[in-house]
Amino acid sequence: MHHIDVSRVLRGAVCELYSNLVTRPTGAAVRTAIEALLAERNPPTITTIDFSHVNLLDFSCADEIVAKLLLSHVDADVHDRYVCFRGMREDHLDAVEAVLEHRALALVWDRDGWPELLGRVDADERRHWDAVRSGGPVWAPTVARTLGNTAADAEARLTQLWRRRLLMRQDNGFVVPRGVGGVAA
Repeated sequence: MHHIDVSRVLRGAVCELYSNLVTRPTGAAVRTAIEALLAERNPPTITTIDFSHVNLLDFSCADEIVAKLLLSHVDADVHDRYVCFRGMREDHLDAVEAVLEHRALALVWDRDGWPELLGRVDADERRHWDAVRSGGPVWAPTVARTLGNTAADAEARLTQLWRRRLLMRQDNGFVVPRGVGGVAA
């Protein structure tokens, strides 16, 4: 597991005394620096992107950092790379939720030590994700029994969530990616 402190990346990429993410060029610079850090790490990886020390986060920076970072993981063949988020305050969530909805994305974030989904997921996806979070690692037949549907349907939903980087596959089943701590960047 790896940990990236967004405020530290911001200070290194833009200005040493800066802790506000308020312009698209600033967000792009931070995302580029984060992508460089991610590229240095060999899969499988779980990286926590930590907003704990970021004062302001506007919509353009949320789009540049969160949405575009997620899009690069979902669209690419990086099935052993996962990003989780933490340290997002209520004022950050407004911007993040808006860009996730706009781009039809979702993410896993650590909310007070417990993984949560944020963004666009339908009710059935959420039920399957919750079943894995509660019982993981778990395979599709177990989820199907828990939810009262077929193993084929459960496998399709779990695979869809895996492709969206909202679940991980391990030898012993699907699990929710969780990342806390690790090496600070």
